[in-house]
Amino acid sequence: MKRILIKNGTVVNEGKIFQADLLINGEKIERIDSDISCDNAEIIDAFGLHILPGIIDDQVHFREPGLTHKGNIASESKAALAGGVTSFIDQPNTIPNAVTQEILEEKYKTAAQSAFVNYSFMMGGTNDNLEEVLKTNPRNVAGIKLFLGSSTGNMLVDNEQTLEKIFSSTDLLIATHCEDEGTIRRNLEKAKAQFGEDIPPYMHPVIRSEEACYISSSKAIELAKKTGAKLHVFHISTGKETNLFDNNIPLKDKKITAEVCMHHLFFSDKDYEEKGNFIKWNPAVKTAQDREQIWEALLDDRIDVIATDHAPHTFEEKSQKYLQAPSGGPMVQHSLPMMLTFVKQGKITLEKVVEKMAHNPAILFQIENRGFLREGYQADIVLVNLNQPQTVHKDNILYHCGWSPIEGEELSATVVSTFVNGNLAMNQGEITEEKFGQRLLFNR
Repeated sequence: MKRILIKNGTVVNEGKIFQADLLINGEKIERIDSDISCDNAEIIDAFGLHILPGIIDDQVHFREPGLTHKGNIASESKAALAGGVTSFIDQPNTIPNAVTQEILEEKYKTAAQSAFVNYSFMMGGTNDNLEEVLKTNPRNVAGIKLFLGSSTGNMLVDNEQTLEKIFSSTDLLIATHCEDEGTIRRNLEKAKAQFGEDIPPYMHPVIRSEEACYISSSKAIELAKKTGAKLHVFHISTGKETNLFDNNIPLKDKKITAEVCMHHLFFSDKDYEEKGNFIKWNPAVKTAQDREQIWEALLDDRIDVIATDHAPHTFEEKSQKYLQAPSGGPMVQHSLPMMLTFVKQGKITLEKVVEKMAHNPAILFQIENRGFLREGYQADIVLVNLNQPQTVHKDNILYHCGWSPIEGEELSATVVSTFVNGNLAMNQGEITEEKFGQRLLFNR
C-alpha cells in the first residue's frame, strides 16, 4: 500500500497544538509522532503549515438531482475539496425530494460516481411519509431532515400529529429547519401592504423574524424533550434562540444540539444595503447584536457545530426582485479560510475551529473513524497556511454558479493541501480528476 509521510507540520487536534509528523498508510493514518522515518514513503514537507482533520460540513445543498443548473455533486464537492471540506451531509430538498428510500439511494449512487469528497444524504420527512422514514438505515444514512418552515423545495411539515409520530418513532438524529410559517405569512402580508410587490431585501429579517425562528425552535425542543428524540437544530440565526440550548452536558450525551452557519457569523442586517438578495438566506441574517450573541453561544458551547448551508443559485436568479429571488448562497469553498481569518482576528482559537468543524460533527452524527487525527482513522487531512492571504474573486471561485457573497474579501489563510481517504486530492490549488470520496458510515 502507498505510504505518505507528512513531515515538520504543526498538528491541531483534540484541543492541542503540537509539532509532529504524520504517516499515512493506504487510506488510514498509521502513526502520529515526532520525527517519524519511513524508507518507502512519499515525503511531504509541511514546514510552516498546520495539519488539521478534514472539515465535516453537516448541511449542504449540492442541488443534484433536478436543480443542476445551480450546482451538482461533482462541482460543489470539488469546491468543498478546495476549501478543506472532506465530508458533507446533503439535504433532501432536491427534485424529486428525497422522501422515499428509492430516491434516497439514487442520490447515493450518483455520489459514488461523482463526489470528490466523502458524502452522506439526509432522508426527508413530510406530512405523509412516516413509513418510508422508519425504513432509514442508521448505519449508512446521516439522519432525518424536517422543514418546520418552508424553504427551497416545498417540504414543509406542519401537521403536529405527524411531527410527534416522527419524533417518537425513530432513534435517528432529526435535523430541523425551524421557522414558524404562520408568523412569516403574517409578516409578508404586512410587507406587501407597505411596499406592494417591490419589497426591499432589508425586509427579509423582518418577514422571517426573530419571533418566527424562536416559536418554531422552542416548539421543536419541547417536542424532543417530551419524546426523547435526538434533535439537531440547523442554522441558528437569533440571539434569543441560543438560550434554548445547554452547555453543561458533554456533546456525546446531549440529546438537543445546535448548529450555526457561516453567514450568520459573518454578515448582519446592515449588509443588505450593499449585498441585497445575495445574502438572502432562510433563516434570515439578523442584527449585529444577534450575531454577537450567536458568537457567545458558539464559544461557550451552547452551539456545537459550524456549517455552511451551502445552497447555490445562479447569479440571474439572485438578481431578481426580492419576492422572486430564491434564498441561499454558496459558501463551502470558503468556510474554513473564513474561520481561520476569525482566528487571526482573535475571535476564536484554532483548537475551537477544529472542534466545531471536524470533531463535533463526527461526535454528533456518530461518524465512523473520521473527524479526528487518530491512528487507525481514515486519513482525511488538511494542510493550511495561516499566513498566506487570499482574496475571493470570480477567477478562483469553483462553485458552478460562479459567484460568492464574499467576493472582494481578503481572507488571511489558505488551504494548501487536502487528503481524502489517504489520497492527496488537492494540492496548491490543483485538484486531481480522480474521485476519492466514500459513503460515510455511522457507529449506530
